[in-house]
Amino acid sequence: MSVRPITDTLRQIAGGTLLDHSSEQFAELVRAIDTNGGTGKITIELTVKKASRGGAMLVTGKSTLKKPADEPMEAMLFATPEGNLVADDPRQQKLDLKRVDTADTPPSELKTA
Repeated sequence: MSVRPITDTLRQIAGGTLLDHSSEQFAELVRAIDTNGGTGKITIELTVKKASRGGAMLVTGKSTLKKPADEPMEAMLFATPEGNLVADDPRQQKLDLKRVDTADTPPSELKTA
């Protein structure tokens, strides 16, 4: 008798749930790497021990997913002499900008020659 493929055994653990869950994790990993780059890993761990009677084996399976980290979020801030960080550069003069109200008329069309 030849050796059976391990996937045959994986299909029998928890009625195929381990294999289904691992497949979903793999798809999630592929999407995460496609979006963010980086590398990830899926680990499928099988524990086998002899049952107390009858010559049976107890096989327990678990899969874990390690996705690549999300891209870090950042902000550009400026340091003050006191050691604080603020959004506006404290060394630059503030401009007194004001909003100009416009009429609600549509723009006129330009005529071409």
